[in-house]
Amino acid sequence: MGNMRFPDTPLVLLHAFPLDHRMWDEVGVAEHVELLTPDQRGFGGTPLGTDAPDLDTVAADVVELLDGRRALVGGCSMGSYVAMSVLRTAPELVAGLVLVSGRATADTEAGRANRETMAARAEQEGAGFVADAMLPALLGAETHERRPDVVAAVRTLVSEQDGATIAWAQRAMGARPDSSDLLRGADVPTLIVRGEQDTLIPAEEADALAALMPKAEVVTLAGAGHLPPMEAPEEFTGAVARWLE
Repeated sequence: MGNMRFPDTPLVLLHAFPLDHRMWDEVGVAEHVELLTPDQRGFGGTPLGTDAPDLDTVAADVVELLDGRRALVGGCSMGSYVAMSVLRTAPELVAGLVLVSGRATADTEAGRANRETMAARAEQEGAGFVADAMLPALLGAETHERRPDVVAAVRTLVSEQDGATIAWAQRAMGARPDSSDLLRGADVPTLIVRGEQDTLIPAEEADALAALMPKAEVVTLAGAGHLPPMEAPEEFTGAVARWLE
C-alpha cells in the first residue's frame, strides 16, 4: 500500500457536519494510502467534553491522534475547516491538504445567526429536526431525485447525532476565523473537491479558495452536492487516488 507522491504518509479525512466517520464508508482510498477517519468530538458517540466551542479544540484532537507523524489532512465541509485549523496550529504536521466542500472565508453575520438559531434549537429539542432542516441543501438535486439510498443514509447519520454536539459544532464553526491568509501562505500540495450541484458552496467560492493556493488542483464532481464522498464515492476515490499518484 504505497503511493508515489507521499510515501508512508497517512491521510486523515474529517467528516462533515452533522455526520460521523461513516460518511467515508464507500470511499475506497485505503487501497492507496493509510487512511484515518476519526469521529470529531461529540459525533459518532465520542465524548463532547467541556471545552468551549472552538474548531482549534477539534484540531488539537487530530494533532494528538497523529502523535508527531506528518500527514495529509483533509475533510469535507466542517472537516475542511478543521483541516485548516490543523494547518494553523501545527503546520509542521501537514504534508498536504484535501479540502472538500469548503470555503476560505469566515461566516457572515447572517450565517452566524443561522448557526446560533439551530444551536439553540438543538439544545432544546435534540437532533430530530436537523435532518429535515439540512437534507435539502446537503445533497445535490440529482441525488435527491435518483439516489434514495444516499438520502436515507444521510438522514440516518444526522438523526443519530447528539443535540448538544450539534449545538457545539455550529457555534465552533460560527467562530472560525477567515483562513484566506493562512491558505495563501500554505506551500503544500492541495486537492480541492467540489460537487457540481453544491448549493451551500457555490462554484465561485471554490474557485476563490483555489485561487489562494499556489499548489492547488480543483476537481468538480458531476451530479454531486455538498457531500461528494457519499454522493459520488467512486469518482471521489478516483480523484484522490490520482492526486496521490
